[in-house]
Amino acid sequence: METLKGKIESLRNEPFGIKDSLLQLSSDIDAIPLISWLASQQTYPKIYWQGRDKVEEVAAIGRCLEFFFEQDSSDEQLAQAYQRQRQLSDNPQIRYYGGLAFDRSIASWTEYGQARFVLPRIELRRSAEQFSLRININVDAPELNAELDDALRCLALIKPARPLMPPHKLSLLARHDQPSFDRWQTLVQQVTEADFNQATPKVVLSRLTQLDIDGEANPWMVLACWQGRNPNSFQFGFQFTPEHSFISCSPERLFRRRQRELFTEALAGTTLRGLSDEEDQQLARALLDDNKNKYENQLVREHIVDMLTPLSQYVGADEQPRVFKLTHIQHLHRAIRAELKSEINDFDLLLALHPTPAVGGLPRRAAMDFIREQEGYQRGWYAGACGYFNALESEFAVAIRCALFEQGRINLFAGAGIVAGSDPQAEWQELENKLATIISILIDF
Repeated sequence: METLKGKIESLRNEPFGIKDSLLQLSSDIDAIPLISWLASQQTYPKIYWQGRDKVEEVAAIGRCLEFFFEQDSSDEQLAQAYQRQRQLSDNPQIRYYGGLAFDRSIASWTEYGQARFVLPRIELRRSAEQFSLRININVDAPELNAELDDALRCLALIKPARPLMPPHKLSLLARHDQPSFDRWQTLVQQVTEADFNQATPKVVLSRLTQLDIDGEANPWMVLACWQGRNPNSFQFGFQFTPEHSFISCSPERLFRRRQRELFTEALAGTTLRGLSDEEDQQLARALLDDNKNKYENQLVREHIVDMLTPLSQYVGADEQPRVFKLTHIQHLHRAIRAELKSEINDFDLLLALHPTPAVGGLPRRAAMDFIREQEGYQRGWYAGACGYFNALESEFAVAIRCALFEQGRINLFAGAGIVAGSDPQAEWQELENKLATIISILIDF
């Protein structure tokens, strides 16, 4: 840390000779548990990201730069903000972390907005087995000395990592589901009615489950536990203020870009895990043979290929689905690959792919209109797109299997794809299955 302080101080008098507006200083450090470190910090925002492949992990605090749109922002405004940030640096190590709301046409959660991306002041980054501490500095700040002072102040406020204590199960005071089961039945019946379904073959309906609790839950401890239960998922979290935090342990990739090479997937169709290997295999075979689930996954695959085709030189997708297994459930999965045209950027991809049919429906506009008018609550960043971008690469996950923490309450979210033949009771049970892992971590029944 003293090395980084010296580097920062040396910037006060040295000529820069730096072509980029942003500078990242880095120093290798000893191994440290990143979530424990992040939970110990008192500087906001706090950001955590770990990809599904587990090769890299990031914990970050503070802000060097950000762009934040609360409401009534157009796609053009978001695109311009994205381009401004990209123009500041071609350094492949400079990363903005953040997300987009599910529905950018309506108001979102106050602290999260329709879109919010942060270039952190400080990042603790693990790449394989190597750990580094990084500080981002805006060389073109109006007052460079003030910028350097802020970097030093943020560095001085770093706290040592404290062990995360095993989670204390919370007492459940009350539970509220929105929509209720009766309303859910009505919505499923509306979506599966023949005339509606012919024009809108899929709508992903969701439910907000609010748990009023006795005590407070540490969101980073919960995420660490969740990480252990579902290791083959993305894990990420954003805490912009002490009052609210949003975490997710999502199995679903929106896309991964490495220069012009793109990877995405169709993840739709769900069943339970078995209690034995034999039962698990039987359930997987039944999922692969189930016409309703296969149709749902095929709709998602076709939509993604259609959206990527005008943006790409080449698009290829698995013809047949495979089974993707999580702790309590398993999904149908198809991999999709593309070679992007040279002029396509991350924001073009976000506009094209988000929200996917796996969280919205088909056709997108009709399904979104129905959700907006009938679902009865504000999704915010649930089913949104969260991740990071820079000049070289980007990765975004779909924010499902997530929780929003606030004083005395935990908000959980789950959705199910409703297509012809969907049964309200079975789909309601699917919501319960998707919440089983997080509820088992949180609540003492």
